[in-house]
Amino acid sequence: MTEGLAEGVRTLAGRYEIGETIGRGGMSEVHLGTDRRLGRKVAIKLLHAELAEDPQFRVRFRREAQDAAKMTHPTIVRIFDAGEEAITDEDGEERLVPFIIMEHIEGELLRDVIARGPMAPTEAARIIEQVLTALEYSHRAGIVHRDIKPGNIMVTPGGQVKVMDFGIARAISDSAATIAETTGIVGTAQYFSPEQARGVAVDARSDLYSTGVVLYELLTGHAPFAGDNPVAIAYQHVNAEPPLASAGNPAVSAALDAVVLKALAKEPANRYPTAADFRADLTAAVAGELAVLRAPRADEFSAALFGSDAAAQQAAQRQLSTDVDDRAMRTQSGPPVLWIWAGIVVLVGILAAVVYWVFTLQPQNLTQDLVVKVPDVVGSRYDDAVDQLVDKNGLVVLRVDEANETVAAGIILGTEPAAGVTVQRGQEVRVVVSSGKAPVDIPDVTRLDEASARAALEGAGFQVGTVTTTTSVDVPAGLVIKTDPAGGAGAPPATVGTVINLLVSNGLVTVPDMVGKSLAEANTVFSDLRLQITTTTWDASCTGLTLKAQSIVGDVAQGSQIALVSCQP
Repeated sequence: MTEGLAEGVRTLAGRYEIGETIGRGGMSEVHLGTDRRLGRKVAIKLLHAELAEDPQFRVRFRREAQDAAKMTHPTIVRIFDAGEEAITDEDGEERLVPFIIMEHIEGELLRDVIARGPMAPTEAARIIEQVLTALEYSHRAGIVHRDIKPGNIMVTPGGQVKVMDFGIARAISDSAATIAETTGIVGTAQYFSPEQARGVAVDARSDLYSTGVVLYELLTGHAPFAGDNPVAIAYQHVNAEPPLASAGNPAVSAALDAVVLKALAKEPANRYPTAADFRADLTAAVAGELAVLRAPRADEFSAALFGSDAAAQQAAQRQLSTDVDDRAMRTQSGPPVLWIWAGIVVLVGILAAVVYWVFTLQPQNLTQDLVVKVPDVVGSRYDDAVDQLVDKNGLVVLRVDEANETVAAGIILGTEPAAGVTVQRGQEVRVVVSSGKAPVDIPDVTRLDEASARAALEGAGFQVGTVTTTTSVDVPAGLVIKTDPAGGAGAPPATVGTVINLLVSNGLVTVPDMVGKSLAEANTVFSDLRLQITTTTWDASCTGLTLKAQSIVGDVAQGSQIALVSCQP
């Protein structure tokens, strides 16, 4: 987008004031802005006006922006609003400028960090772990980013990673037909997955490939593939094997090399099935453990990311029929005479009772018994009002809960029909009851440090309660293991002000005493705890492959070494 076009529109949607340019890309430019209605800083992304000329793009753009706006996570830049603004260009023609209103983040783009040279493996892993946390959240929500690259990743002064532009790449790339058309819009070919380069359908594993490219670039200072043009680079993504990251940075271990190569597998089925698996092996490799790089299964991938589709329910239809020949034949042409006279006597008795009731009951009493006025129960507690509505007035209550920011939960907001209206006894009355403040999603703060987690929760309107430390096999010391109540995708929302307790890793694992157990069972337990079994010594005084001694027991540092003494076979 040109400066002239940006200057042609100074306010968007009547509320967003456009300020200085703070970034430019192949498909847009980003401005510092102010939301005048809420009085806060925002980032305003103005996309190329040419994109809005395609009606299908506008439909996709709105849909993808709406989906992305639903995501709330500390590692994802929030989208507050999106739309199009009509402006008049220099030729006097009215054009639509697509825009996105985003959370304003203080920090720098990861591409600027990379420009300073290769990064230590521990720091590179810390950044990528947060990117994978963001992808794990988005993939569970069914959103594939499709444009993971350093230009779409922010790093705050405190080291917090923020991924942006979720969903927007799809709206744009769906409008393009070839690589040549797409590269000017959706990132650069350096971060394409092989399936993107081939122009075929992509899924969440495409994001993991692009993340592997970014990890490679963090470790070496350059992308794994280079070429004179985007097509040449895309060809290498499809056909060439990347050099080892350790060739460009001797600090990269063999285990970390293996993690990078698995992420950069040409076939999606050979990559990590989920962002969580990628992150687990990356953490283990940097911690000095030999990551077990298992081949993903297609069923594991789809179930882990998007859940299994509900099987179609089959309705069983039954026909109940009785053949004419099977029916019992009647042997009597009419009812017995005794039954007829008994019926007449009963009918006369019923008529006599009705006549007596009509002539003895006063009309006023008849009216009072059949109708009633709806009592005024607004402001009362629902449990207290039910007795008055049902037992005293004979009404049928239909309870309807409705969120209310000012009225406490359980208090009646109104009735339909309203109080004082005369209705028949037994009529249904709709009672609207406050459910309190509308629940909101609890942010997923797992694997964030305590300060970042506290800021994210309090920023969403929650209170942080107790902070408890405990052991963990894979969560590094000082990072959140989980919250109570749980947050993130799939977790039930909670009321603003709810107290959220944190469980934080102390960097230790609890090693049980396995002496007396079989060596195979002990090896399984210690491997699951990700301990490094350094030696296994055989004791000739006993037999049976039973563990006789172990070098450590109790709470020890994650990834600790353990030596075993076992009875001979």
